[in-house]
Amino acid sequence: MLTIPLSTAPGDLAAKLAAIATVGFEAIDLSLTDVAQFDGSLDELAKRIADAGLKIASLGPLDAGASSALIEAKAAVARGLGVDLLILAVDGDVPTALPNINGVRLALRPTRTAEGAVIAFVKDQDDPDIGLALNAFDILGDGSRPARLRDLDGTSVFHVTLCDGPTSPVLPGQGTLNLGGFARVLARIGYDGPWSVSAASGPVRVPDAYRALVTVLSDAAGTEPLLRSTTPELPAKVPAGGVEFIEFAVDETGAVQLEAVLSSMAFRRERSHRTKDVALWRQGAVNIVINQDRQGHAARTLAQHGPCVCDMGLRVQDASETVARATALGSQDFSQAVGLGELDIPAIRGVGGSLLHFIDQHSDLHRVWDIEFEPVARTHATPPAGLRRVDHVAQTMRFEEMQSWLLYYLTTFEMTKSAIVNVADPSGIVRSQAIETPEGEVRLNLNGAADADTLAGSFVAGRLGAGVQHIAFQTDDIFETSAQLKASGFVRLSIPQNYFSDTQAAFGLDDAITDDLRRHNILYDEDEHGSYFQLYGQTIFDGFFFEIVQRKGRYAGYGARNAPIRLAAQTRTLKGAA
Repeated sequence: MLTIPLSTAPGDLAAKLAAIATVGFEAIDLSLTDVAQFDGSLDELAKRIADAGLKIASLGPLDAGASSALIEAKAAVARGLGVDLLILAVDGDVPTALPNINGVRLALRPTRTAEGAVIAFVKDQDDPDIGLALNAFDILGDGSRPARLRDLDGTSVFHVTLCDGPTSPVLPGQGTLNLGGFARVLARIGYDGPWSVSAASGPVRVPDAYRALVTVLSDAAGTEPLLRSTTPELPAKVPAGGVEFIEFAVDETGAVQLEAVLSSMAFRRERSHRTKDVALWRQGAVNIVINQDRQGHAARTLAQHGPCVCDMGLRVQDASETVARATALGSQDFSQAVGLGELDIPAIRGVGGSLLHFIDQHSDLHRVWDIEFEPVARTHATPPAGLRRVDHVAQTMRFEEMQSWLLYYLTTFEMTKSAIVNVADPSGIVRSQAIETPEGEVRLNLNGAADADTLAGSFVAGRLGAGVQHIAFQTDDIFETSAQLKASGFVRLSIPQNYFSDTQAAFGLDDAITDDLRRHNILYDEDEHGSYFQLYGQTIFDGFFFEIVQRKGRYAGYGARNAPIRLAAQTRTLKGAA
């Protein structure tokens, strides 16, 4: 049974119950405060919950040190609600005796320091109505391994909460605790009670909580068959093989501006849509779609956000299964009218109202450029500048949305996350978290803007949601690429001269490479695995920009040390243009 504390959901009682039932939870955990706030009888409250299609998994927790009289009183409340489980928190001394509360089981929920004593106490009681309530944050938050629980009697565990950490309680997948191992150990010892999900105090998005809980249990069930009955059956996590295309929604003015920048980076307009005002620009394996059509999703996005990235296509093994997994976890699928000769490409709604389309090799989807587009006549040959593929895409959002979109990607695709990095903007702090597929075929940077005055904050100000703020292309020789771009008129971001002497000293670079960096306005970083070069263009569309990078060796980062330099340079440029 999948359950969530009622207090975790935002809104009034009706809104809470509707949100919880709609996403797929089967039950709620009811707090004593929830009961006290309800203006009606216990029967009326129980009926409201049942009418929403939900059960009550537990009542509590009672505060540690609750008297026998209080325990008995709250057990009576539980009986009045038809609940058979009352939870008692224990963070110090273990009770020496517990009252007889017929018809209601009592689950002791220990902190890590009280865990051993509480487990011993429950075992000594040898009472089927006295057991344990385990919260993963308390059990694993100090770095302890879940394997130590394997000698527990699973029938003595009455309730389990999957809460990530370790520094503060967050939803599963947002922290670093081994929740999958925790769930597998509990299943193997015979636990078959409710699985609850929680985070720090305060409301969370109920769909986020559901996708987080279902994903951690589903992933664990992949290696532990005893867990397979706990969650809905899901298609496997999706391996993404790369970025197939990035689509911009623009008006006529925006198209002129974007096409000028693409031309300066040696992209070529190669194809036009057979029936729509849509063009395909290419270089290497990079496909940029410029959509000026006045109908459909791109037109609506343009009206809402102005010129921006409205769609991204990912290469996957099976497009239909990708959508099936995403929608099973609460994502919205997307479809619109398909014209004669057009493909119905599977898609879901993504960050900030944008779309994610999926291209596979099992159908005609990978032939979309040949089926829907026709070549354009070329008046002159444009030599490429060595841009091979999309290295990464940076999506900027309000900080409070960042964890939601992190879960969105991590639960749908085979991706891992890096630690959050605090980036110093001249006007505040931006929090950045990188996620990527196992081999780096798809890399995303999620940037959370907490301060409205930062460059990231100004990008999302006035927008209805998050958006793609920059796209990085990969080259094998950034200095050769830079030289070619200079000849084609690429306007690059000017980097302060002091940066280069600081970088030379930091990494012990010789004079020749330092002079090359300075001459090309290229930023540099390195770690024990390799090195990284970055070249930035000027901003367009109220803050969007392109980046060109080169990775040497096994460098897997994104030049975090250079972000404050880039942000300061962009801020100066924008102020100078104002």
